[in-house]
Order: sequence, then C-alpha cells, then structure tokens
Amino acid sequence: MDPLFIAALAGTVGLALGVLCMYAFRMSERQRAAGIDVDEPTIPEGAAEVLASLGLAYIVVDTVDGVVRANPAAYAFGLVRGHTVVHAQILELTARVRAHGVIIDQEHELTRGLQAETPIVVHLRVAPLGDEYILILADDRTELSRTEAVRNDFVANVSHELKTPVGAISLLSETIEDAADDDEAVRRFARRLHRESERLSVLVQDIIELSRVQGKNVVFAGGPVDVREVISDAVDRSRLSAEAKGIEVKVGGTSPRLVHGDADQLSMAFRNLIDNAVRYSAAGTRVGVGLSSRNGVAQVTIADQGIGIAAEDQERIFERFYRVDAARSRQTGGTGLGLSIVKHVITNHGGEVALWSQQGRGSTFTIRLPELDTESAERTGDREPAGGLSASTPTRRLAPTSVRTPEEEEMRDQNSHR
Repeated sequence: MDPLFIAALAGTVGLALGVLCMYAFRMSERQRAAGIDVDEPTIPEGAAEVLASLGLAYIVVDTVDGVVRANPAAYAFGLVRGHTVVHAQILELTARVRAHGVIIDQEHELTRGLQAETPIVVHLRVAPLGDEYILILADDRTELSRTEAVRNDFVANVSHELKTPVGAISLLSETIEDAADDDEAVRRFARRLHRESERLSVLVQDIIELSRVQGKNVVFAGGPVDVREVISDAVDRSRLSAEAKGIEVKVGGTSPRLVHGDADQLSMAFRNLIDNAVRYSAAGTRVGVGLSSRNGVAQVTIADQGIGIAAEDQERIFERFYRVDAARSRQTGGTGLGLSIVKHVITNHGGEVALWSQQGRGSTFTIRLPELDTESAERTGDREPAGGLSASTPTRRLAPTSVRTPEEEEMRDQNSHR
C-alpha cells in the first residue's frame, strides 16, 4: 500500500477524533453549566408557605447577602433591586445576625425609589433561617409614623393655642379686679376680655368640628346631598359678617345632580371658605360663589378680592394651625384650623380642593365632588333637583357656566376693574 495514502488516512482519522473530542468537551461544559443554573438554592421545607402567609415584605439572603428569594412587596418598597439588597442598614443587620446568631428587631427610615427621593419607615425583623440563610421581614410603618407625628404636633399646637386666650383671660380678670374703682378701665378691659373669650370659644368649636370630621365615615353614614342647598345654607350663615363689612356675596350656577355625603359637613366646609373670603377682604369688595357640573363632577368656586396668598405659603395653608400672618389672624379671629377642616371634609367625600391665588388680587378656591348618577339618586327615593342655585343673601344670579380657570378669572377681573 502506498505510504502517502496511509499517512493521509491516519491524518484524516486523527483530525476527526480531535473534532469529536472537542465537541464532547464542549457538550460536557454546557451540561455542567446548565446543571449549575438549574440547581437553585433552596430554603427549608415549608418556609416558603409560611412566608407567603405572613402578609409582610420578606427577603431571604444567602451567606454572601445575595437575594435567594423576595416577594413583590420587598421590590415595591425599594428594599431589593435585581438580586441585591439596596440599603446598607439592612446589610449591617444581616451581618450581625450571621455573626452572633441572634434575632434583631429595629425600626429604620429608609429611602425608596430609583433616585432615593421618598422616605419610608419600616420595622425590620432579621433572623437566621436554617444554617445558610438570613430572613428579613419588613413591615411598612410610614403611615403609622406620620399619623403619630401629626397627633403629637396637634396636641402640642392645641396646648399652645389654648394657653394664649386662657392666659389673657386670667390676666384681664385680675386687671379688672385691681381696677374696680376705675369705671373706664373696667369697661376697656372687659371688652378685651370679651374678645379673648370669643376667640377661645371659636378655637374650641373648631377643634370639636375637626374631631367630628375625622371621626365620621361619610361613605357609610352619608346620603344624597343637593350641593345648591348646602351652598345656600353656608352663604346664609355668613350673611351677617359680610353685611357688616359691606361685602357683596354673588351666587350663581347650577348642578343637576346630587352628591353623596354629609350635608352638615359640606355646609361647614363651604362656610369656612366663605368666612375666610369675607374676613380677608377689604370692605366694599365682592365674594363670588359659583356652581357648575362637568363630566360627572360638581365644581364649586369661591373667589374673593382679598389680600391673596404668597406662593411659598400656598402649599401649607391646609396644615393645622398654619397661619400666613399670625398677627393678622389674631386680629381677624382666625384659628388656623378652618382650611384644615375644609381639606378633611372634601377628602372624606372623595373630592379635592385646589387654590389659585395672587397677592393683591385675591384667591379662588375650587372644590370638586363626584356626583351621583341619576339611577343611584332614584334608587334612594330622592327626586333629581331642577333649577338654579338660590341664596338667602341678596344676590344677582350669574348664568350657569363651567368653572373658570385662574387665567379666565384674572381676565374677567381686569374687565370688571377689580
């Protein structure tokens, strides 16, 4: 046989064997890698079912703090991203648990969101899980902490606000007693005593109203309400204070549907806004109250020609006891609770309240409330109202229109030489 042929055949066989060996090696590597990927870490038997029933955010990490398992709540709270625990505070707790085998309960304020812009308060319970893993349970306490802070601030503010008129009444009563022989001084101090007692009465009444608003569930305790009747009642109750300053209250507009809620609470909210409009407006000006309906929403606007509110104060005016000008509020009798009551009432009714204001040009508050559909109103036995809004105060009726935007209000004011 030809030696060249034998050599060529041997080379071909060797090449084929080399290719087969390389292919077998690569297949082996792929199978090994696939075996590693499929073989996921496991947690103790039954632990997954228990964790799913807790109703809390949970994370299970391994010996190098890699996330073995986490539920959707842990991702929603921003505690986990991918397979990594986000917060260093949590990793510090897992390290302590791993080192000492203890269970740690702590409350932390962490950040949430991709830009870490939102704070979240969570109660963390970190404990060993089996021999390899660490379990992290997280309970969201953000709303609870906020409510507790608000309650503490409210108690502190109430204590402070009550001390002022009570202290003034005490001092004035002593002064009157010392000046018993001076009739003029007695009359002067008696008038001041009367003002302070009125201020204390208004403050106590506002606190009672705020407590009542917060304690009543209008969803279950409320019923169909005609917004026009509520506005008429609120305007009527503000009539004397408006007439005393020569302020004209103009009412107009219509809304054909009812809303669901509590008529007394809504009347109180509208009255607070109208009283504020009268209180902070100059004598001889006007306050406008408009009602309209758009896309199943009743809209009420209360506009004044008062001093207006600075832009930096507009975000805080609905806070309890917040006053733009404390000295002026004392002169006008404001307690700082009126707008907070308005906010609570409208929120409890599923609505919203918005503000447009410009210093020197007045303010416009817009309240939006969801309307009941006609069938719902008929099922309750109430007949759908008809006609326009009426008020007890002398008013000139406006044509039924939709609520104007702040820009339209400003143009209208300029045209009327506001």
